Amino acid sequence: MRLVSRALTATAVAVALAAGAPGWAQAQPTGESIPGAPPGAAQDRLPEGWRISAGELVWSSPVPVGMGGALVEFRSGERTLGVPEASPDHRTFRLRVDTSAIGPVNELQVVAGSRRLDAAGKERSSARRSAPDAVKPPAPLPVNSVDPGVAGKYRTTSGEYTLKSVKLPGYEKPVEMRATVVGPANAPGKRPLALFLHGRHASCYEPGSDWPNLQWPCPPGQKEIPSYRGYQHDQKLLASQGYVTVSISANGINAQDGPKPDSGAQARSSLVRQHLARWAEWGANPAKAPAAVRATKAADLSKVLLVGHSRGGEGVNRAAYDSVSPPPRAEDGYRGPVSWRIRGTVLIGPTIFGHNPAPDVPSMTILPGCDGDVSDLQGQMYLDAARGIGRGTALHSAVYMVGANHNYFNTEWTPGQTEAPANDDWFEDEDRVCGPGAKTRLSAGQQQTAGTTYIAAAARLFLAGDDRVRPLLDGSGRRAPSAGPARVLSHAVGGNRTAAILPDAPLSVANGRVCDQITSDTARACMQQSEIGVSPHFAQWGFAADEPGRNAVRADWTKPGTPVKLTPGRVFSLAGSEALALRAAVPPNSSGTRLDVAVTDTSGKRVRLGRVTVDGLPGSGVTSSHWARELRVPLRAATAAGVDLKRIRSVELTPRSTSGSLWLVDAWGWRPGTPAVNPVPLPRLDVSTQTVKEGDSGTRTHQVNVRATGKGTGVVKLGVLDPKTYETAVRTVKVKAGAPVTVPVTVNGNTRFSEDIHYEVTAKAVRGAAVGGAFGGLLVENDDAEPEVSVAPVADSVTEGGKLTWKVQLSAPADSVFYARFVFLPTGGGPELSTKDVDPQWLSEQGLLPDPEQSMSEAAPWIWVTIPAGETSVEMSVPTITDALTEPEESVRMQLGRYRMNDGTWTDGPIVTGKVTDARQR
Repeated sequence: MRLVSRALTATAVAVALAAGAPGWAQAQPTGESIPGAPPGAAQDRLPEGWRISAGELVWSSPVPVGMGGALVEFRSGERTLGVPEASPDHRTFRLRVDTSAIGPVNELQVVAGSRRLDAAGKERSSARRSAPDAVKPPAPLPVNSVDPGVAGKYRTTSGEYTLKSVKLPGYEKPVEMRATVVGPANAPGKRPLALFLHGRHASCYEPGSDWPNLQWPCPPGQKEIPSYRGYQHDQKLLASQGYVTVSISANGINAQDGPKPDSGAQARSSLVRQHLARWAEWGANPAKAPAAVRATKAADLSKVLLVGHSRGGEGVNRAAYDSVSPPPRAEDGYRGPVSWRIRGTVLIGPTIFGHNPAPDVPSMTILPGCDGDVSDLQGQMYLDAARGIGRGTALHSAVYMVGANHNYFNTEWTPGQTEAPANDDWFEDEDRVCGPGAKTRLSAGQQQTAGTTYIAAAARLFLAGDDRVRPLLDGSGRRAPSAGPARVLSHAVGGNRTAAILPDAPLSVANGRVCDQITSDTARACMQQSEIGVSPHFAQWGFAADEPGRNAVRADWTKPGTPVKLTPGRVFSLAGSEALALRAAVPPNSSGTRLDVAVTDTSGKRVRLGRVTVDGLPGSGVTSSHWARELRVPLRAATAAGVDLKRIRSVELTPRSTSGSLWLVDAWGWRPGTPAVNPVPLPRLDVSTQTVKEGDSGTRTHQVNVRATGKGTGVVKLGVLDPKTYETAVRTVKVKAGAPVTVPVTVNGNTRFSEDIHYEVTAKAVRGAAVGGAFGGLLVENDDAEPEVSVAPVADSVTEGGKLTWKVQLSAPADSVFYARFVFLPTGGGPELSTKDVDPQWLSEQGLLPDPEQSMSEAAPWIWVTIPAGETSVEMSVPTITDALTEPEESVRMQLGRYRMNDGTWTDGPIVTGKVTDARQR
């Protein structure tokens, strides 16, 4: 059984074209009521673009959307309904959903990342998009001692290779093995290897057309979009500096990952490791290598950097972890030896749906300030979710690039640089921060240049071990001149830091409060629901509206001088550190927030360390710009005053500006340097997907197994999504390698038919454990016979102006909404009812117009019939109108089609005929 949606779907999607009638999009209602909904659950009619179709909630857009990295979600208010499946052109999205639980139709939303895609969302975005006139770029930072973006001394060579496609588990079509290679031609010895993986982008396009699509292989007459060639500007710089680079193609995954629970992360990891395995083989036997590989220097696979863009970022993160701890064999497309070592990753505008970074692999995450795709900048979780998981010595850096969008890091996704259709993914033209012409917005060339510089910085730090570039990445406040006019800010966790204040642990706060980053409780929330998405630190985990134990500190003040005192539940040490480093966010576009910082030890000795000043990032109502700046204050004063740095009791932040707000993410003892990384053995968890039968009676509790391998013990969060309420229950559990974790799911058995039900289980590491496959759960298969359906006339012969009516009857009630449809057929002779003979309002609800006049079979609509759960019949009517014409008797002929919910197929049923007599003939 194929799981269509990562969240709620339990059957293959019904592509309702089976009737063979043309005019699919035009024949559907544009303002349909929600069938099967209890009174008060749905108000009025579905908004424009929405419809109910064969048990699916469907939204259509006039232009393609959501073909990038972010998950497109359907929501009811702030409640997630699930991830729909998209059509190949990404204009139509379908989600199997219990219509009785949708709620008020005016609360329906289509969301990608943190932004709304539907019409209502655009209106809402427009209302929030304006930013104050004071928007301005941050001041330039001091220049770093070395500039990693300067071209090196080596001559470069380039070429491509194509190998036999590979079959990956769960993917119907083989995935291509294609890559472009750029490397040094005259560097000595073996050279470090940098592998690039592009993200989820359209795979094919038709020359001359503006709309690409996601299909694989590309249909005849269409060309493949060579996304893998889009990083050659990065590859050429690295090659000149002595690195061998390879950028691999993943269109075959992009076109098939829509229904995958992990959104393709495991497949991308498998593909990356397939290529690395080939490079290992070619290193052992160079004569077998493709010409492009033989033309460059040999690769040193003990020093590998993985660079991933968008979903490619999540893919290389998984590949880094899978290279240390193998995934389940049944799910992995690579089962050979690991003949390489991943020294670091670069993640560009990445997704991280499960919030599970590879904890002991150094990383640098580029957060584009004007990302219109992964707009919640969830890549921040590669830092925040790594705290406390492994040894903590791996440096995890976030680089916030003001004015950069999502697409332009790849030249094949950039208008004017590719022959395929491409666009600026930023979505608000009038936005004063990110719109075209905004002084804070980067051009494509400027963005690509800055991206190249920072990729080179990561390579130089992670592969070459040059600590002089670390200040560009770790919040030390330095810039690289080669990045041009781009304003690039950074902060980090790990490295030589020691934990001081982590709000996730017990913490007492005076004149402020510990707040929940993700919660439906407005009294505890760090930000209100309407602000979700404006802070990368508060990116939502899966579908959990409440995530216990994930906190920050919020403080607001209206006058200076009242200290915000932070007292952790444990004494902490700053011994050996040079500075106290705070990661704190202030409102966008604010300036001059000043804070005096003091510490007190366990003896009560207090000392003022100094003052920090921080400005907000450029931001508007639709940017994720509540991002924490790293604020460092030296500890020299504490040492001079005799404060016991081994036993610090509290930290005070005293506002000196007249008013303001701040959100403290965490605080650390900081000292320079990049320590060696030695991964600690961790238990690895992978959530399985299990299938059970519903049963005929009683209540049964089934256990979803979470596979635990590796070594050691740890703590994880487990979330279970209830497909009936769409609420996620979260619990924290201890895990031990070799001892499977079980998640109980209670199922009630009966003898009434229902659709299959999927209870999704999601895992997230908290401490001392790591999660590979984060998504799985329990699929409860219906084991009861589907009711038989019949149709009987109520009024199949009427005078014009009357309603032709039939009753659709089930042989027994079902526990799910039952769907069928009537398809209009030619009468086979004699006058046929036309679009001029029926009620125009009813016709409009079918998505049709009276003009030009057509017979009903030519107009080709079908009429949906929905029988609510627990009921056995419903009447269907075709309302006719009275006209001034004298006409012979007209007829209409329709066939009932029965939709089988659990396999997504149609079965033809009985044919009915209705007759309409002219009023003057009576």
